[in-house]
Formats: sequence, structure tokens, C-alpha cells
Amino acid sequence: MTVTIGRRERLAALGGAAAAWPLAARAQQPVRMREIAIWMGRPNDAEGRRHAAAFREALQSFGWIVGRNIRTDYRWVTGDIDRGRMAKEIVEQQPDVIVVETTVGVEALARESRTIPIVFVNVSDPIGSGFVTNLAHPGGNITGFMSNEPTLGSGLTA
Repeated sequence: MTVTIGRRERLAALGGAAAAWPLAARAQQPVRMREIAIWMGRPNDAEGRRHAAAFREALQSFGWIVGRNIRTDYRWVTGDIDRGRMAKEIVEQQPDVIVVETTVGVEALARESRTIPIVFVNVSDPIGSGFVTNLAHPGGNITGFMSNEPTLGSGLTA
């Protein structure tokens, strides 16, 4: 018994395959690796590595796994470095986000990029430094965590 497929059936089969092709292609694509540049405000010593390990563990708790869906590039501050050059090198890599530990690091990075998100840690006065417009709505590409809150100490006297 011979089965013949008419022109309409062939076009319908090809059309269905063509419609399904983009879905199959998307399903098989690897996960996009995100890039995180980290400006460590300390040398690459035991204490610095503990901070880096804690950061990796925190990322992992949110599903961000180094080597699986993120890549990290640590920059360690050692000795007398050219912060401007280091900031420029980081920005030229075009990471998805930059995490920075120090006020001087934020300062250097802010001069180099107005588009890459910069998240700061251990900055004591981000408003006074001009990094953010206010704490509730930082504006721009810079946000982060203060190392202290000035209003907590306003009622204390010496």
C-alpha cells in the first residue's frame, strides 16, 4: 500500500516544523554567563579570600553559581595601585555588574561608567560623596550598602 502526501499536507508539515524550530533552538541554548567584576578593597590574603568565599556563598544561595551561570573577576588592591587605570580596565571588560568595596573604588569607577551597574559596600557617606542622590532612590547606575547610618547616632551625646 502506497501512501501519498499531497501538497497541502507537505506544506502543513513543513510549516509546523518551521514554527517549532525556534522553540527547539531556544530550549537547547546554553545559559548566558553573567559577568561580575569585584573590586576588593584589600589584598589577596587569608582575610580577603574569606570575604570572597562569603560573597560566592551568598551568590550561590540565590542560584548564581560561579562557572555555571556567572563568571567573576576579582581585582585585589595591593600597595600603591593606579585606581584610575584599574577602573578603566574593569569598565572596558563590560561586566554585567561591578561590586566595589571602597569609597575610592566607587569614585574611580563612577568617572569611567554611567551605564554599568555599580554596587558598593563599605562606603560611609554615598550622598556626601555624590554617588547617589538619596538612600531610598539612589538614581543613576550606582547603589549599595552603607557601612554606617548617621541617623542612628543623632540622639546620642558624649
